[in-house]
Amino acid sequence: MNRRLVFATVAVALLLMGAGCSAFSGGISDEQLDREQNYSDVRDSDADVTIALEDGDLLSGGEYRAVYDLSGTEELSLSQSTIYSEEPLDIRSVRYWYPNGTEVNGSDLEIEQGGSETTVVVPDENGTLAFSGDVGRKSFQLPVYVAGSYEVRLPENHRASNFLFGQISPNGYEREIVDDQVRLTWDELETDRTISLRYYLSRDIPLFLGLLTAVGLLGAIGIGYYYRQVKKLQEQREEFGLDLDDDSDDGPPGLL
Repeated sequence: MNRRLVFATVAVALLLMGAGCSAFSGGISDEQLDREQNYSDVRDSDADVTIALEDGDLLSGGEYRAVYDLSGTEELSLSQSTIYSEEPLDIRSVRYWYPNGTEVNGSDLEIEQGGSETTVVVPDENGTLAFSGDVGRKSFQLPVYVAGSYEVRLPENHRASNFLFGQISPNGYEREIVDDQVRLTWDELETDRTISLRYYLSRDIPLFLGLLTAVGLLGAIGIGYYYRQVKKLQEQREEFGLDLDDDSDDGPPGLL
């Protein structure tokens, strides 16, 4: 009886563990796939892939909106590299447009999220796919999933050209500013590349230079104050005859 109870307990535990694992890696919910999002401005682009970045706040990162003109791609495997392994890309607000313009929500597509990648299968390889995701604080990184021309739009009032604060990879891009928004374009990117950006607010550099000037000024004031105190102490020692010359100091007097 006890043995049967032990076996039953183990079986229940294994079932619960399996259910827990399934819940943990159960993919992306329909609510997340169908979340509201506006892609109209991002779709209005000549590039095969257009990505618009939105800035976050002090407590959280921003968001990106990506639109892919598939042009012969029926299945996308979306993953991102970490220090230890490949992880599935977490996406939301998925939309698909047939070549005739008919729109389909993400829950109506074949989307599976496994341990290392998120797979999206579309009904027509010549349609358009869009999805959104999170970005870091003033940084963005995303592999090139579809070969072709790319356009990345930075958040408004942001820049990436200063070598101390910004970084743009890969090279070979063109840069233009439209309504105070930087737009970076690549004529052709292959799927073995990764777009990596680090950007900053336009006002960050003047603020940094002002802070650097203030720190330098305070440092100069501190050094000047220390120098005056040393000189004052030296003058006081000379007044009291304590500043003896090394040549006249023969050490302590000896016994006669």
